[in-house]
Amino acid sequence: MRAPPAGVRLCLQVVAVLALVLPVPCATLERLTLDEMIAKSTAIVRGTVTGSWAAFSGPIIYTHYTIRVTEQYKGGTANSVEVVIPGGTVDGFRQFFSGAPVLERGAEYVLMLWTGKSGLTQVMGLTQGLFAIQPGGSDPVVTRAATRELMLDRQTGQAVKDETLTMHLSALRSRIASGLTLGRGSSAK
Repeated sequence: MRAPPAGVRLCLQVVAVLALVLPVPCATLERLTLDEMIAKSTAIVRGTVTGSWAAFSGPIIYTHYTIRVTEQYKGGTANSVEVVIPGGTVDGFRQFFSGAPVLERGAEYVLMLWTGKSGLTQVMGLTQGLFAIQPGGSDPVVTRAATRELMLDRQTGQAVKDETLTMHLSALRSRIASGLTLGRGSSAK
């Protein structure tokens, strides 16, 4: 078998190096149902983003968001909570994590949060535990956008398609209260 011409070899080498160096825009997430997120979260709050800043935590940059809490559905009471999301820019260094949401200053959300052993509080399942509140009305609509990331079913390990979840805030409150009262983590959506 003949070796490919030098130009083709060079091109293949460049492609191989780029494949190793460039980030792959993909994250793999375990699909969590609404009831699982309610059960597993350490806190669930409604609040408005009032500020943000980024910092290294070891080799990873996290963007820290300050959330002014207007309602506390689960967890201890607090006027504000600091939530971290992987990715951000510090001193000219930028890190991007596929599937990590970006919160908008002044926007209102319901956040299903989890605080790990590190003490950092994060959104459950990246975007899965983030519900944007549409402004207006006494019973606004909340939406959890479908992720474009690869999502796997825990039981089968098979890829599943995520779906946008939309409901009125009163329905989400009832679902949270019901989940906390029953203390369940069922697989219902």
